[in-house]
Amino acid sequence: MFLPFFLRLKAVGVPVTLREFLLLLEAMKTGIADFDIEAFYYLARTALVKDERFIDRFDRVFSESFQGLEALAGTPGQAGPSPRDLPEDWLRRLAEKHLSAEDKALVESLGGFDRLMETLRERLAEQKGRHQGGSKWIGTAGTSPFGAYGYNPEGVRIGQEGSRHRRAVKVWDRREFRNFDDTVELGTRNIKVALKRLRRWVRDGAADELDLAGTIRATAEHGYLDVQTRPERRNAVKLLMFFDVGGSMDDHVRGVEELFSAAKAEFRHMDSFYFHNCLYEGVWKDNRRRRAEITPTLDIIRTFGPDYHVVFVGDAAMSPYEISHSGGSVEHWNPEAGAVWLSRMTGHFRKCIWLNPMRQEHWGYTTSTGMIRALMGGQMYPLTLGGLDRAMRALSK
Repeated sequence: MFLPFFLRLKAVGVPVTLREFLLLLEAMKTGIADFDIEAFYYLARTALVKDERFIDRFDRVFSESFQGLEALAGTPGQAGPSPRDLPEDWLRRLAEKHLSAEDKALVESLGGFDRLMETLRERLAEQKGRHQGGSKWIGTAGTSPFGAYGYNPEGVRIGQEGSRHRRAVKVWDRREFRNFDDTVELGTRNIKVALKRLRRWVRDGAADELDLAGTIRATAEHGYLDVQTRPERRNAVKLLMFFDVGGSMDDHVRGVEELFSAAKAEFRHMDSFYFHNCLYEGVWKDNRRRRAEITPTLDIIRTFGPDYHVVFVGDAAMSPYEISHSGGSVEHWNPEAGAVWLSRMTGHFRKCIWLNPMRQEHWGYTTSTGMIRALMGGQMYPLTLGGLDRAMRALSK
């Protein structure tokens, strides 16, 4: 039953061997992961994945192959699964409050970022225990601005796994993002065709490419074979890309990965970094180490010259405070507003654009999109073939 899973892993480029597959089967025979899909996941990953670069691809194949299976515990002598206690977090989710559109309209925000932060400090000082429901305390399944699994048009998310309404202006919990995979096969070659508009060919480096026309000419002139070489023709455009990851960008991972893969193949002088929602004082190159290996944004400005072409990729959908306020970042307390850092970048680099994977007709739904677009001097383009074509034309002027 595991053979299709094994073959699918090989098909997507995970370097698994028959020996590793047999090791997995042997481990399964010992009963290590019977009736427990989570235990089987970790067992399979340990047996089959020897390089962390392939964990993302393994996860996708695992999800496709075993989606819908649930953990069951059997009792000796009984047919089928035995009854078991429901986990406490399941019971809490049963009390989760789902509000209608009319109910949501009645829930008011506290009226501003500063007021929200001040109220949170007061609640932390006053509250003594766990609270569920209600509209004031830090708790669950209510309309309070602070807590989890409830609803408020403008609040701080605390103790909730994943976003539901995407209304939080700050997230208390630590979140993990994954790197983009630069080996993803493109859904269409037209993305590469659009990127090719951003080219400036030069011949530099060692003369190690055969110059066929020169060789023919020199041979005819000298009367013997006279091989001529020349430097390889390369794209001299230098590209710097910044990718928004996590949150609402999870809806656009596939399209952004295709862009990332195409850019890596097309540009020799390319460097890339990640950020979340808006640019602040630090960016990172590896999402798994994004809290330990931060590159100061000022170092980016000092290291890369103004001749680099800069491309930001993100849906620009966030709380306006993340752009306009110090401390407004959804994940940390930023000393300076996001608008300050974007202005520094556009002031240093001569060519900057923003690619937005959200459909252009939806840009008007979020105030933050208009703010980012204004900070970019109107240079925001949809991540479509037509938008890419216009973006590359703008960068090449």
